[in-house]
Amino acid sequence: MAEFWPVADVLAHLAGRWRVERDVRDLASGERGHFRGMTVFGSLEGGGLLHEESGTFTWQGVARPATRTLRFLPGPTPGSADVRFADGRPFHALDLGSGRYVAEHPCAADLYLGEFTVLDADRWHTVWRVGGPAKDLVLATDYVREG
Repeated sequence: MAEFWPVADVLAHLAGRWRVERDVRDLASGERGHFRGMTVFGSLEGGGLLHEESGTFTWQGVARPATRTLRFLPGPTPGSADVRFADGRPFHALDLGSGRYVAEHPCAADLYLGEFTVLDADRWHTVWRVGGPAKDLVLATDYVREG
């Protein structure tokens, strides 16, 4: 049985720089991709954190720059956050008070199911399973604190 690292204050825990490694598997085609880069959780005006991810995504042998921006807003408890897309649309809730959380995000005909696990003070992991008429993906990401 896996052990999880409970997080009393999710925004304080995530603040800073994290090295990111993400494996992407297309279960229908068998194709695999890989993202390698950095995520920075910086202060957001009005409270919360701005999540800015940048790096290189390699798919079918072609490497391309890739970025993503999210907003982590304070949740109802210190161990939780309200995760939003860059434009403010809701993405999912996040509660790492126990060190593990399962999130859900319906997106058009697709369903994103995410599992977040905190391994220790400097490492956490996510697995997103994306299913729908045109998607059958697994995205597994490891985060390791920088410095």
